[in-house]
Amino acid sequence: MASNRPAPAAPFVPSQREPEAFGYGSYITDEGPWEEWNPTEESIRPMRGRHRVGKQRGGGLARSSTVLGVGVIAAVGAGGMASANSGKPPVSISMPDLSVSDLSVSDLPSVDSLLHDGSSAPKGSATALSSVGVSDTDSTEGTTDAGEALRNRIMAQAERQKGQADTKAAAAAVAAADKQVATAAAEAEQAAATQAAAAKEQAEAAAKKAAEAARLAALAKQYTLPTPSYTITGTFGQPGSMWASGYHTGLDFAAPTGTLLKAIHSGTVTQAGWAGSYGYRTVLTLDDGTELWYCHQSSINVSVGQKVTTGEVIGRVGATGNVTGPHLHLEVHPGGQATGVDPMPWLLSKGLHP
Repeated sequence: MASNRPAPAAPFVPSQREPEAFGYGSYITDEGPWEEWNPTEESIRPMRGRHRVGKQRGGGLARSSTVLGVGVIAAVGAGGMASANSGKPPVSISMPDLSVSDLSVSDLPSVDSLLHDGSSAPKGSATALSSVGVSDTDSTEGTTDAGEALRNRIMAQAERQKGQADTKAAAAAVAAADKQVATAAAEAEQAAATQAAAAKEQAEAAAKKAAEAARLAALAKQYTLPTPSYTITGTFGQPGSMWASGYHTGLDFAAPTGTLLKAIHSGTVTQAGWAGSYGYRTVLTLDDGTELWYCHQSSINVSVGQKVTTGEVIGRVGATGNVTGPHLHLEVHPGGQATGVDPMPWLLSKGLHP
């Protein structure tokens, strides 16, 4: 292959030489003029010694890239130094207001949701970064600033949270009021139930009393006092040495001698005659087996085995036996037992009031 045509020699002018980018930073005076050399494959002969140039191998491209990068950095640095030393005023750099479509936020879902607040922006629409984050609702309300829109959203969220707290507090207050009303209603119901129970008990007691009065009234027609005119001079259980048992065993009706004695209730005469300290005595046995003893009589008008009815005369008041004066000594022996009971309660149970 033929060599390239040699370039004409240029005159050597040291003052017009450009500083070398990769040199020593200053001119070398001992070097002569330079000529352009275009080497060819035939004109290049192998160099020996320390100036030997080896063939590039596997890492040559990397070394060339490194050298090129270092050169670019040096050139940029030289240009920066020249700009700094030029004394010219700094030039302001302005950037265009980019749009959302230029940023391609549609490929970043999380960023797109922050910028549009969940509202969908049409693809290809030019939205300035200064208005990013302003939703359609904000625009409708007249808000065009992103910071103001964020502030409005925060305030709205705070209002919603406050409203929810107020609603919860109101619901709790309503629940407490309902509970209080329910408690009061339960207490009122309990009080009403108690009053109703008390009223029922009173009504039942009154009814029972009325029934007992009716029963006694009916019994009073079946029972009668042993004598129509009397004075109670001795009661059951009175102690004294004048009684063989040490206490009074009956109820004494004092009346003049000869006062009529009547059958308290219908029954059968089981004894009639002298009975020692009881004097003349008549024993009237009722249908339920209760024995009524009429003692100290002056006379007896019935005989053993005779059936009598209520109010029928069976004898007269006297002072026979162990007595201090005329009277009727009445004893009550339920079931015919030897020991008698107090005649007063028994007479009261039959509707009689001595």
